[in-house]
Amino acid sequence: MRIITFLSDFGYIDHYVAAVKARLLSSQPDARIVDISHAIEPFDIANGVYVLSAVFRDFPEGTVHLIAVDTQGGKSGKFHAAKYKGHYFLAADNGMLSLLTESEPEELVEISTEAPLSAPARDILAPAALHLANGGSLEDLGPKTTHMRQLLNRQLRLNDHAITGHVIHVDHYGNLITNITRDSIETIGHDRTFTIHFAREKVTRISERYSQPPEGECVCVYNNQNFLCIGINKGNAAELLGLDFDSQVDVHFPPS
Repeated sequence: MRIITFLSDFGYIDHYVAAVKARLLSSQPDARIVDISHAIEPFDIANGVYVLSAVFRDFPEGTVHLIAVDTQGGKSGKFHAAKYKGHYFLAADNGMLSLLTESEPEELVEISTEAPLSAPARDILAPAALHLANGGSLEDLGPKTTHMRQLLNRQLRLNDHAITGHVIHVDHYGNLITNITRDSIETIGHDRTFTIHFAREKVTRISERYSQPPEGECVCVYNNQNFLCIGINKGNAAELLGLDFDSQVDVHFPPS
């Protein structure tokens, strides 16, 4: 049986996570369920996309990803199943799948439902996840389609001497993950020196780890996805710098 991962904005106070797992395990007691996170901010599609994008490739191909973020937020009331990079994704038609797959899923179907349900993660997405985890096909879940709600990831602004990006995620430690990539810095920089600007701070080097500078100092590193990250050694960068999701970050290069 394929692995089922579970990502939601349900939090850890209510019974909603347990209700979905109860549905899965009642139908398939040996289901292999891996929780990615249930601490996504309510309705925060961008946060959910970042967290899932950061880890789904680490699972074996064929893994089924049950996404219960903003499950009642799709205006169309539709739910989709998609295949992308050998993985399966189940979500409401709220734009999340377009961001995850960069609008290019290998396959996309609309999940057939008889009527609106009050708990779609439990009553629509969980049975669909079990079907795929047991080797069922996407086409059995509903008709093929090419239509889903489209959203666009925020793009970098590039020129010969600067990169402008934004914070796309704040992690548990207050580290700020940006959409500026190692590749963009190396491509624009051509081995030039550079200065990274954020809030009222400047950093002129990228460290190997958050603990490299003295405690309390700002630090920039690349994470496993090769995104530029901003932190403070033994401190919460988001709180101390007053930065949050969508805050601007610039990298400046001197003219050659």
